[in-house]
Amino acid sequence: MRRSKQVLVGGIPMGGGAPIVIQSMLSVPAHDIDGNLRQARALEEAGCRIIRTAVPDREALPLIAALKEQTGMPVVADIHFDYRLAIEAVAAGADKIRINPGNIGGADRVRAVARTCREHGIPIRVGVNSGSVERELLAQYGGPTAEAMVESAARHLQMLEQADFDQVVLSLKSSDLQTMVAAYRLAAERFDCPLHLGVTEAGTERQGLIKSAIGIGSLLLDGIGDTIRVSLTADPVQEIRAAKDILRALGQKGYGPQIVSCPTCGRTRIDLIGLAHQVEEAVADYPMDCKIAVMGCAVNGPGEAREADLGIAGGDGCGVVFVRGEIVEKVPEEALLPALLRRLEEWEQTNGKPEL
Repeated sequence: MRRSKQVLVGGIPMGGGAPIVIQSMLSVPAHDIDGNLRQARALEEAGCRIIRTAVPDREALPLIAALKEQTGMPVVADIHFDYRLAIEAVAAGADKIRINPGNIGGADRVRAVARTCREHGIPIRVGVNSGSVERELLAQYGGPTAEAMVESAARHLQMLEQADFDQVVLSLKSSDLQTMVAAYRLAAERFDCPLHLGVTEAGTERQGLIKSAIGIGSLLLDGIGDTIRVSLTADPVQEIRAAKDILRALGQKGYGPQIVSCPTCGRTRIDLIGLAHQVEEAVADYPMDCKIAVMGCAVNGPGEAREADLGIAGGDGCGVVFVRGEIVEKVPEEALLPALLRRLEEWEQTNGKPEL
């Protein structure tokens, strides 16, 4: 498990062994304050912890204060090209600045941003994308390789270090999974700052989720990563749901039930597909961590899913409820879901494990 140094983003710890932080970015035009507030509230309700907004010009700066007044999430200002916007975003209340030091001008401008952030206790995320690598590095490494991206990051981090600034979060995003994973692994060995994971331009909700699960999930399994954003060409609320699903699948604490279900076979005598979807929907907001099994066969189900905390398995017009592999109740098929939810409710009330 990689343990980076820790920074604070509006009071939320990032890195240093703190829980992984889910974040997203607003997609409403930056000047539409009401529209952005509606989207931000939906994201917060879905489980977003940190929100990022583009600041393309001075007219977008009032959105920062509005977000801080109307939500409980720290606000990250996304800045490109104009270093003065970064300084003004800090003054407007931003809790973190996202820049690519290579596109905001020379070292003096980087120092100006770093000085302002240091004075206000604001961290900076250095965002390196495969499309932002310097031309000489592209020529040296033969393209936007993982090595080129990490070398670009090293240059930017050095610029900030020379400006006496070390409260840095780093991202190295690429739309190519192999490049993205390799870049983060190299960075994890070379740098000690928190790492922001993501696959840039991942795609639509379906393809983007698959690519993000592979890329982000691979790194988290290696113990690499302190905050994640699942980038989807979709409603950003879907990004939060996808991020929670990834963390839940990896067994991270605090994201609710993990559901395991069998793919059905010729022994199945119930509508297992429909039942599994009903269970998934019914426990979507269940607050406690657990593993729930939905199996099609009462003969093999409890045995195959004995590692589950709680489960149900179908039969021929009936089914069973089981706890850690032991059958505790036999009920009609239509009573399987209510029986499962009843035991979950009892578990939540006692804040313990399901009783045998």
